Amino acid sequence: MSPLSDAFGFCGPSVGPTPPGPASMALAARLRSVESRNVTFLSEAFPVFWSEAKGANVRDADGNVYLDLTGAFGVALAGHAHPEIVAAIAAQADRLIHGMGDVHPTEVRVQVLERLAAMAPWEGARCVLASSGSEAVEIALKTGALASGRPGILAFRGAYHGLTMGALSTTYRRDFRAPFESRLFEDVTFAPFPRAGREGELETSLDAVERALEAGGRGVGGAPGGARPGTVILEPIQGRAGILVPPPGFLAGVVERARATGAVVVFDEIFTGLGRTGEVFAFDHENVAPDLLVLGKALGGGMPLSACVGSPDVMTAWPTSRGEAMHTSTFLGHPLSCASALAFLDILDRDGLAGESGRKGQEAIAHLRVALSGVPAVREVRGRGLAIGVELQEPGSTMPAAGAGARVAEEALTRGVLVLPAGETGEVVELAPPATITQPQMHDGLDRLVAAIEAAVA
Repeated sequence: MSPLSDAFGFCGPSVGPTPPGPASMALAARLRSVESRNVTFLSEAFPVFWSEAKGANVRDADGNVYLDLTGAFGVALAGHAHPEIVAAIAAQADRLIHGMGDVHPTEVRVQVLERLAAMAPWEGARCVLASSGSEAVEIALKTGALASGRPGILAFRGAYHGLTMGALSTTYRRDFRAPFESRLFEDVTFAPFPRAGREGELETSLDAVERALEAGGRGVGGAPGGARPGTVILEPIQGRAGILVPPPGFLAGVVERARATGAVVVFDEIFTGLGRTGEVFAFDHENVAPDLLVLGKALGGGMPLSACVGSPDVMTAWPTSRGEAMHTSTFLGHPLSCASALAFLDILDRDGLAGESGRKGQEAIAHLRVALSGVPAVREVRGRGLAIGVELQEPGSTMPAAGAGARVAEEALTRGVLVLPAGETGEVVELAPPATITQPQMHDGLDRLVAAIEAAVA
């Protein structure tokens, strides 16, 4: 293995006394005084405040350098501040920063829509652009209702589709839902999400899907009596639930059952799409296509951009604009985001980022499985491509180690590595590094993460 580079972006971690340092702590105090307390978790041990990022490195306000194994929530698939993306943003900013959404479109918006339509699994695909993943989910749910003529929705336990009111109705996490339960759309049924390697879970899940599509349901428990689903929404791999990979045949089974009842299928690939799992889209692993595809995160190359892409049959459920769009926004197809997206899509294709994700992810999972095989608190290392989860359990049992993912994230921070907690009870350590991370960086980061896991939960 070649040695680590000294260049920022391609180097290993370099941290001083236990972070967060004084500059981050001072910024935390300032933030606490002006930001709503529900937004950022602040403690004596977390977080650090970023000041610069490049490649797979992040520098904080105190000058500490970290290896970023989060990809900034999976956004930085091409690495932070990729020079071609930076140049594209700068060039666009010199020409046109803001357009007029659905009134006077921009050339760069047309180019992005053409690229997405060409990548889609349907001839004549149509797209709606947005700024956030949640908004793209809202568009997909509206489209499903228009196309199917039925308001009910089928989602899955463990699902995370966003926190705006419509998206939140399809997000399973009770801690997110509970304060707003009375305002959420009631006609949502949640079926079990099966996990690869768990005997009987595929059949149980598909049976529940079939029953819900025929009879409907209501609420988190899916009690009978709600509107029959006209839309099915799912993540091909559940991300925030802890990188849950379903067994082969699950996606195809859901699509088959949904189409038999006239329901529209939405694949939420905000996290998994555009190369993260080793294919351009995660559904490509099963050679099956949805009716609607939701994209975000990596799409904007670091800028806020998302999209709902659909087959022409489904998207024509929207009426022709007569001067007022039924779903639009001020920053629709923002020129800077579109320019950044075009540069990212060029890099994705030219540099084979999907293949890089597949190869590096396979190596990383194998490395972690061997290195953590003797740690009793590690229940499973799983994933696909560079979407990786390490599930932790209470030593001596199979009970999830609630909160252990956060403890590992804090310990890893002191060792110069950024990871995230995930899972219903925070029992998973989630990794989603850039596909451009170098092999020396990956090996160094994984070794540091193993040491952090051993220190935090052994």
